[in-house]
Amino acid sequence: MPAAPNLVARMERHQVVLYLLALAAGALLGWGAPGAGPTLEHTINPVLALLLYVTFLQVPVAELGRSLRDRRFLAAVGVANFVVVPLVVAAMFPFLPGDQAIRLGVLLVLLAPCVDYVIVFSGLAGGSSRRLLAATPLLLIAQMILLPVFLLLFLGRDLAEVVEAGPFVEAFVVLIVIPLVLAWLTQLLASAWIPVLSATMVPLMMAVLFTVVASQTPKLGDGLADVAPVVPFYVLFLIVMAFAGAAVARLFRLPVAAARSVVFTGATRNSLVVLPLALALPEALAVAAVVVVAQTLVEVLGMVVYVRAVPRLVGGSAPVASKSARAANRP
Repeated sequence: MPAAPNLVARMERHQVVLYLLALAAGALLGWGAPGAGPTLEHTINPVLALLLYVTFLQVPVAELGRSLRDRRFLAAVGVANFVVVPLVVAAMFPFLPGDQAIRLGVLLVLLAPCVDYVIVFSGLAGGSSRRLLAATPLLLIAQMILLPVFLLLFLGRDLAEVVEAGPFVEAFVVLIVIPLVLAWLTQLLASAWIPVLSATMVPLMMAVLFTVVASQTPKLGDGLADVAPVVPFYVLFLIVMAFAGAAVARLFRLPVAAARSVVFTGATRNSLVVLPLALALPEALAVAAVVVVAQTLVEVLGMVVYVRAVPRLVGGSAPVASKSARAANRP
């Protein structure tokens, strides 16, 4: 039996490398067996829901309540995501390729803050995963409300109305409400299973990344020439938001762990959750989904850099947090 805990510990220690391997494996399958794409596409939401369920298990309900009372942190997260990010996107917008479908894809992904693997990467960099976890439902609700407003401002009424509320409502119920309720019920009725279920975090993250990339890679081939020009904008966004997030954290005088989390939430985007919305667009705008997937690839590679760079940017040259230190990051 000691082999199982050792395996879990090794996976956690090397999880960034494992995520990159999952991306590579997904790309290889996508290129080698493009016919599997449609089937894999249907598994994205169930696998992502499982990942979020295991994520929600990590924090007891009482601690979620305490986190929601951390108004300074929540205000900083809101300013970073819904004030600073739109301003950064507005500065880049005139320089984006003129194709409206490409612009729509960029806006969909950059204007929606991440609610899933941001918690993992923030924790690896010594951020307060528990605070981010508590903010997750609020972030998703806020983007559901504000994204149509932002699209209207950037693109005008005709194109903004193409994006329907249905996919976002479905994403909120399937990916947030159901996993959160099940996690609370598990804590209440089957708490002995929590350590076992928590051990699946890394494999589930790998499964999500593998599934998304494998299902969408065949589409990258057709739209690669269209998508390539937006890649530098994704890289620039990561660079700018590292410093902008740190500035917001200083403005709100947050402690180091919370400040690092603000940097991560401002930089990471909701590509996995908005992908179903992009896939639901009319055929004339189909390239928007490819634009979203391209951002995922850039961002995961960027997070490898962030995990090392953010501790030096916020809080000096502190090393990346260990598992025990991450567990101690409480609101």
